Formats: sequence, structure tokens, C-alpha cells
Amino acid sequence: MARIDDISEYLIAPDPGAPRLTRAVTGTDQNGQPMNLNVVEERPLTIFLNSQEIVTAMTIGDYPQYLALGFLRNQGMLRDGEVIKGVDYDEELEVVVVRTDGQTTYEDKLKKKTRTSGCAVGTVFGDMMEGLEGVVLPEIQVRTSDLYALAAKINRTPSLYLEAGAIHGTILCQGNRPLVYMEDVGRHNAVDKIAGWMLSEGVSAADKILYTTGRLTSEMVIKTALMGIPVLASRSGFTAWGVEIANQVGLTLIGRMKGQRFVCLAGENRLLRDADPALVADEPRKSGRKGSDA
Repeated sequence: MARIDDISEYLIAPDPGAPRLTRAVTGTDQNGQPMNLNVVEERPLTIFLNSQEIVTAMTIGDYPQYLALGFLRNQGMLRDGEVIKGVDYDEELEVVVVRTDGQTTYEDKLKKKTRTSGCAVGTVFGDMMEGLEGVVLPEIQVRTSDLYALAAKINRTPSLYLEAGAIHGTILCQGNRPLVYMEDVGRHNAVDKIAGWMLSEGVSAADKILYTTGRLTSEMVIKTALMGIPVLASRSGFTAWGVEIANQVGLTLIGRMKGQRFVCLAGENRLLRDADPALVADEPRKSGRKGSDA
């Protein structure tokens, strides 16, 4: 699948050539021949909320401030209306400190952790379903023509995945336009970066679509719903609990998006089928990008 050169639609696009994201290593192939390969870097990032150490996450290291803000927001440690005084990053110590105007209550959440099914071992603090009871997502109509256009653009965008693999991508979209494309070794990190950018920039979630290359698990559905985004789409498949929660909160859930094909398991009534799949360019079986179930 040919890559696109024009990434001007994006507000933030991947920069696969950025320093510190990959490292060149040497090895041998199946025939014993020497080869050079770029592999993704992993590094720890410790997140503090005021004076309290919250978590150390393994990440590729880009956009650490957005990752910290989004993580804390998605864990319910930063509430709506919270005044954020500053976000300080020390590259040498690999630490981000988020400072708020008032006292924060995180002690109870720190006592209870849930290891998630996400790659790179995600962690959720507190009750995973906490906060969903009051979530009411906008019932926006989703045009299938927009879904096909997004998939075509995103899958051809130069990215760290296409450069080195072993990584997930999450993209915030509006209509048929991809806006912010984040990547990381864990899809939960990529989503948190999106959440942090939205919080930092004051961006509304009501008319947005979240696209991911990873599985549509309960964690992904919960994060998307708590962010207020009404549509979640992926190249990959679903988990049963993810589908159940999506139906519960009114999230439109679309997976297995490859070429002409997709499956909608929640929110079918909100789909506007305005594109004939037969007229959409199908994806070759040996595509440069595959749905990731890792």
C-alpha cells in the first residue's frame, strides 16, 4: 500500500525519523545473513501528581506531558474543572510532574490496581467501571464514507509502525479528517496522549471519532467513553466485555476495518451507509499494515 506524502490534514502526525524513538540493531535473518534493523525504543516515564508518585509507564518517550495529563485524566485523578498550574518534564530523570491548584484525592485509587489486557501491561487504578454510570455520549450519525476515507488516509500515513513495527497507533478524527496521530508500545499510552492533548487544548469530544490499530477491549471502550468520544473504530477485533460496555454507554463500536469490510457490534442505528462498499478500493491481502491483536 503506497504511503501518502501530504500529512497537512494532521495537527499532529507521526515522525518516524525522530531521534530517540528507534535504535539501529544488527542481527541475522533466516538464512544466517547479517542484517540491520530499526527497532522501537522503550523507556520508563514516572508520573507525579503534585508531590505524589503515581506510576511508572513504559513508553517510547514522545509527548510525555500529554501522556501524563491523559493518564491522570483517564484514571479520574484530574476532575473536570481542575486547575492545572503546570506540567514539568525532566528529560534526564524521565519524570513528569503535573501540578494542580488544589489538593487532589488519589490515596484510595493507589490502593487498588487492575492489570489490564493491554500490551506493555496497562494499569487501571480503582474500579474500572467507576464514572461510567453518568456517561451520556452524543448520538452522532456516522457516515460510512467518512470511515472508509479515514481508514485509507491513516493506513497510508508514514508512521513508526510502518518504519519499525511493534507499536500501536491511535488517531483522533473529525468527520473524514484525521487530526492527531499518536503511537506507543501500549495502545493505552497512545489513547492517554490523545486525552492529554485534548485536555491541554480544550478540544471538545462530542463530534470526534477515535481510531485505533489495536483490539477493542473493555479498557479501550471505557477510556473512549470517559473521554466523551462517541465513536470508536479499529482494524482489529473485539472482546465480549468491550462490546457489552459499548452498548451500555451508547458508544458506536466498529472493528475489523480492512478495505471494503468492517463489522459494527454497537450503534448500528447511528450508521449512515452512504458509501457502496463495492466502489471502495479493497485492501490487498499482503498489506503493509495489519490489524494488531498484540
